[in-house]
Amino acid sequence: MKNRIKGLVLLVVATFSLFVLAACGNTQASSNKDTTVKIGVTGSDDRVLQAVAKKVKKEGINIKIVEFSDYNQPNTALQQGEIDLNAFQTVTFQNDWNKKHHTNIVSLGSTVIAPMSLFSKKITKLSQIKEGDKIAVPNDATNEGRALQLLESAGLIKLDNKKIPNLKDITENKLNLQISALDAAQTAKSLEDVTASVVNSGVANDAKLNLNKALYREKITAKSKPYVNIISANAKDKNNKVYKKIVKAYQSKDIAKVINDEYHGFESPAWNYKVLN
Repeated sequence: MKNRIKGLVLLVVATFSLFVLAACGNTQASSNKDTTVKIGVTGSDDRVLQAVAKKVKKEGINIKIVEFSDYNQPNTALQQGEIDLNAFQTVTFQNDWNKKHHTNIVSLGSTVIAPMSLFSKKITKLSQIKEGDKIAVPNDATNEGRALQLLESAGLIKLDNKKIPNLKDITENKLNLQISALDAAQTAKSLEDVTASVVNSGVANDAKLNLNKALYREKITAKSKPYVNIISANAKDKNNKVYKKIVKAYQSKDIAKVINDEYHGFESPAWNYKVLN
């Protein structure tokens, strides 16, 4: 009888031990489970983020890239929790968005500086722009201002001295150029209808425009710092360790090489761009 009781006790202990080991195993498996981070972008060009995704995959981080068709959607999606981060906007665009939409979106780190360019399908030189020609620029406040500053730099107009100018701030337009503001995503498509259009780098890439044939390119100086592209998050997530790992992986020598190799100087790593420091 004693032996039988002893056997039952040993069976119970063994069963309990197996249960505890299984529970511990499940906990460990759970702790090692990969983390998925959704990052919003505009357009379909995700070459750099794909390279970053491969790096952080080794740390158990899965990056899911979510594409948006215009500049309004990624911040709305971020605020509403549909995505975790976005990587499409400049410092100035983010600041303007927060002010207008009463949001608290913050930068976690810089990515690239991507000069805007003036393109045309009707002329080949800046000097060929003539009286009354039509010029298109993006219509969101920050990119419109940046595009107008490009036109001023090219010697086509003069502006009132403002950080973010708009069409009303044009003080001199000797050629009486007809400058119209369109959705940024439409600027490349407008080239059939206008003499020239100021197009963001990402939009130009999606439209397969030849950057070597641009009439004029934005100059990168210390004043370009507000136009550096960034990885953004909601303020509550600014200290998120996983997100910081993604930024660290992005701001690395091998990703800088990917940027330089893929874009041939048309986009440059902003975190180590000497002119901006």
